[in-house]
Amino acid sequence: MIISTIKQLRDPYIVVKDGIYYAHGTGWHCYRNTSGVLSGPWEDLGQVVPNPIDDAGQHWAPEVHLYQGAYYMITTYRSSKNDHRGCVILKSDRPEGPFAYHSDGHVTPADWDCIDGTLYIDRDGKPWLVFVHEWTCQPDHVGTFAAARLSDDLTRLISEPIELFRADEPTWAKAGVTDGCFMYTTQDGQLLMLWSNFEAGGYCVAIARSDNGRIDGNWRHDEALLFSREISGEYDGGHGMLFTDTNGQMYLSVHSPQTLEGADRLESPVFVPVKEQNGTLVWDK
Repeated sequence: MIISTIKQLRDPYIVVKDGIYYAHGTGWHCYRNTSGVLSGPWEDLGQVVPNPIDDAGQHWAPEVHLYQGAYYMITTYRSSKNDHRGCVILKSDRPEGPFAYHSDGHVTPADWDCIDGTLYIDRDGKPWLVFVHEWTCQPDHVGTFAAARLSDDLTRLISEPIELFRADEPTWAKAGVTDGCFMYTTQDGQLLMLWSNFEAGGYCVAIARSDNGRIDGNWRHDEALLFSREISGEYDGGHGMLFTDTNGQMYLSVHSPQTLEGADRLESPVFVPVKEQNGTLVWDK
């Protein structure tokens, strides 16, 4: 497990290009590491996203995806027009930006609180937005995950959102939180989602899987967590994503700790070597 030298960054999303590591996170700053090793120094490039015209703050959880030759950022902000959080899409020709607005404001439903969008390309090559329908606007205060088809140019949703699953479905879940979705397809075609909620020891990363390998399948929950306080032997943490380093090693990126009481550091990007084994993901020890 590698604790990065970035002192504080929540929801770290890592992009690797030409031997250089880029980390985007909440606050819309980008960090660059040219050392060739994940434990090396990271340079803060500053905020790489301009504030939107309807900005009411809460610049959360940017993800940067390479799609059709360009880099698309999916991120969250609160709009002053409707006082809801939503997902917006931006575009750049470089992983570090700067990023320009690509969608016309939020692409998620205007009367929902939506956060933590991720891009998923299905087996037919069609893009989807998978995102959080947040607990804050649910009548029972239980968050869900939703998915909707994106236009091929990633400017808008072209289907109604479908509900994937609820935060309270796993037996271990202790809260109504659905955070940090990230999609992964196994070598045998199983579709997994990494996501975060709270278990007995705090914030964690869990694995859900579709029973038909497609986004519209019935989602089931693995009992084994991928990251937790008990597994790390140190702190809780979450909002996971996967990337491959310059040597071909797959890593789980999380911020840890989430629970700061008693911790000796702030929410730092932490990188855990992982591997696929028997149709799931495990720590690569």
